[in-house]
Parts: sequence; C-alpha cells; structure tokens
Amino acid sequence: QLTETVRRRPYSVVLFDEIEKAHPDVFNALLQVLDEGVLTDNFGRKVDFKNTVLIMTSNLGTRLTEKTTPLGFQKNTWEDTYRTIRENVLGELKKTFNPEFLNRVDETVVFHPLKKEHLSKIVVLLVNELNRQLLDQDLAVDLNDEVIDWLISNNYQPAYGARPMRRAIQRYIEDPLSEEILKGRFKNTKKIRVVLEKDSPVFIEEEVEELVSTS
Repeated sequence: QLTETVRRRPYSVVLFDEIEKAHPDVFNALLQVLDEGVLTDNFGRKVDFKNTVLIMTSNLGTRLTEKTTPLGFQKNTWEDTYRTIRENVLGELKKTFNPEFLNRVDETVVFHPLKKEHLSKIVVLLVNELNRQLLDQDLAVDLNDEVIDWLISNNYQPAYGARPMRRAIQRYIEDPLSEEILKGRFKNTKKIRVVLEKDSPVFIEEEVEELVSTS
C-alpha cells in the first residue's frame, strides 16, 4: 500500500505515528528507504522515495516529560526544563531503536512542553469550536479568564499534551450545557457566560441581539 501510494504520488509526506510500536518488518523497509532512497514492492518494482518526506512520531519519554515539567508552571526556566527533557528523550530513543536506524534519520525534533499561554489559546480554540456547533441553537458560551485558568490547572498533564484540555471542555462545559439545554433552559437567544463559583464552572445567561460564528 505504501509503495503504490508513493509510486502514484512521489511528492508526498508520509506519517508513521508512534513508530516505536511498528513491526520489525517496517523498520527493515524503512532502513532500505533511508539508505537507498527506494523500496521494492511485492512485484519486484523499485519505487523511488527520493522526493518523499518521511515523518515518524514517538511517545517515548512522555512519562519522563511529566516528571520533569514543573507542576503549577513554577519558575524553573523553561529552557533548562526543555534541555533536561531533550536529554532524557534522546536517551530513550537510543535504548529503543538500533543505531543503524537512528543514524539514517536526518533530524530528531523534541517538542517543548506546552506553556500556560499556549494552553489558554487552545482552550479558546476549543470554545470557538463549541460555539460553531451551538450557533444553530442561537447560543454561545463565553469563558472568563478565571475559568480558563481553572481548567488548565486542574486538567493539564504534560505527558498528554493538549488532549486533556479537550476532555476537560467536554466534561465541565459541553456535557453540563447539554443537560441544561435538554431541561429547557436557554430557550431564547442567549449568550452564556461561564464563571467560577465554589471552585466549579457555572452558567449565567445573558441576552444578546445577534450571534455571529467565530471563525
């Protein structure tokens, strides 16, 4: 399947997600591609990969990342933290993959842990996505900064990136909001402010004249 796709579209970007879980045969094929720039298919034809970009992702070192990232966004310099994470992750790579494989990879990128400002922007994007879904019902939600900070502080896990934030929005905003809608609340066109009361998000209704989709 891979060779046929690249044969038809030689200028491609191929993603191998969580490469550490791949079968040994996959690594043998990748070694041929990285070494010779071609891969032989089941019919004996050599498929040219020289114009193909191969990207491999890995979750190796995620537990180390969680242990290293300062809890509560303390003022341990992020560059020092990143330097430690990078050393640990590269060490895990060397333990997991054969040297002949790693030596043929052009570049290894270790991503920085998400900072609080990044997570705040992610929460805003997720809320915008929710508002697009609510527009058909003439509803929109607005989270104040206190709620956003609460969601981040109580749900962010460095090892899992932004995924916990999506689950947090669903658990604390989407699901309770759906229940309120089913109960008949928010019958008229309303803007719903989400505020923090007794360490929990609550909904406050506000009348608005017109709702516009957030792009």
